[in-house]
Amino acid sequence: MLTNPMLFVLLIPWVGIVFIALSSRKANLREFFSIATSLCLFVAVIFLLKNWDTATNSSVINLIEFAPGLQISFRAEPLGLLFCLLASFLWIINTLYSISYMRSNQEQNQTRFYIFFAVAIASTMGLALSSNLLTLFIFYEVLTLSTYPLVTHKGNEAAKKGGRTYLAYLLSSSIVFLLFAILWTYHMTGTLEFTLGGVFSKTADPILLSVLLCLFIFGIGKAAIMPLHRWLPAAMVAPTPVSALLHAVAVVKAGVFTVLKVVIYIFGPTTLESIPVTEYLVYLAGFSIILASVFALLQDNLKRRLAYSTVSQLSYVTMASLLLHPLAILAAALHIAIHAFGKITLFFTAGSIYTASRKTKVSELNGIGRYMPWTMAAFTIGAISMIGLPPAAGFVSKWYLLLGSLKLHEWFAVGVIILSTILNAAYFLPVCYAAFFKKADCIPETQQEAPKLMVFAIMLCATGTIALFFFIGPLIELLKGLFLDPTVLSLSIPSGVKP
Repeated sequence: MLTNPMLFVLLIPWVGIVFIALSSRKANLREFFSIATSLCLFVAVIFLLKNWDTATNSSVINLIEFAPGLQISFRAEPLGLLFCLLASFLWIINTLYSISYMRSNQEQNQTRFYIFFAVAIASTMGLALSSNLLTLFIFYEVLTLSTYPLVTHKGNEAAKKGGRTYLAYLLSSSIVFLLFAILWTYHMTGTLEFTLGGVFSKTADPILLSVLLCLFIFGIGKAAIMPLHRWLPAAMVAPTPVSALLHAVAVVKAGVFTVLKVVIYIFGPTTLESIPVTEYLVYLAGFSIILASVFALLQDNLKRRLAYSTVSQLSYVTMASLLLHPLAILAAALHIAIHAFGKITLFFTAGSIYTASRKTKVSELNGIGRYMPWTMAAFTIGAISMIGLPPAAGFVSKWYLLLGSLKLHEWFAVGVIILSTILNAAYFLPVCYAAFFKKADCIPETQQEAPKLMVFAIMLCATGTIALFFFIGPLIELLKGLFLDPTVLSLSIPSGVKP
């Protein structure tokens, strides 16, 4: 086990936490350990990816077995590897951004911030590499609890209220619905192991499976399906690096990641096709996409607009996964990574604007692009990715989702994609236009960009958003492992439309 590269991925963040805590009185050293830990984790994930063997399934760690089929264990598989790669890479950039943001805004309790941020990443690695539902649930809950001090970081009444809402929604949904669904699954099958194609027998009652699927979907509160979405806008009281963690690096991605794991490895597409409620959950996800987009359009606070945008974008993943077509499932998996780069760019720009000008409202941004051109250029790149326009990566996942919907003749999904794209443009493009082309309102001539390290981190994320559009091929190759017959995916992608 000591030679298993997955062990290093699981342990490195925890080791880093010790060094961060020990250097609490020396800011430079503490931040050095934060950066060093994130770099080491990313290298370990790359090494795991390079040494991952699908044929022998060698990347497995078994820790504790409580009963047959009930154990804490870890296994590398395509979706988990994608999540590890995404979270570890974005942790590096978020750490660079956080150093400048926390210092520029003279935030208190910075050591606590870096420690709990590292705990959140550590739990994300455990969740991503879980080989069964029990292990995933444990790290899912650790992620919730470790991010609560980050949400309430400012310590004021608004932060405490947002934190209470955050915990209330996520803990209640997971304990009341998700845990019950997990126990019921174990009772029905005798296993919680993630198995390609699903764990349920062909003779399982479709009505019982329908109820079970609903328990899973509503129990995964981090996926923010309506009406269990209010925790996400409430958590916007947190500092911007935390918002980026919530929306791009870990928390909401853990939600839609879990949805995909349940669809692919617990139920399996074949079983879900026979479940009556699947189609209705597609409608619910589509409803969430549209309604959240309308709410985003009505928000003047920039971070709340971005928060409702995230609710909408997450439901793309839920809807795509439940359509069950190989192209739609591919779109769902790709959107986890693509949305992460676009949304972290947008939140970083919101933090940059706040740091440089103390402006938080969309209505205050007229002309600001002339004084903060790099920041607003990055915002524009993030925005066109959310809309789904080339050459930003958001086009790729939306394109595959549209193709999958058309092949299934799912006209409801096609309509949702078209209408939500129009709404995305309606709440993002006016911000870009006002920033560059409207006359500046109450912006002093001395206005300038945020600190250079923040701008550097923003431009890295914006560049990644464009790069994914042109270099998406390796991710698609990795994700072919999500299908029992990988050729069904290649046959489903028409020639001439591959990015």
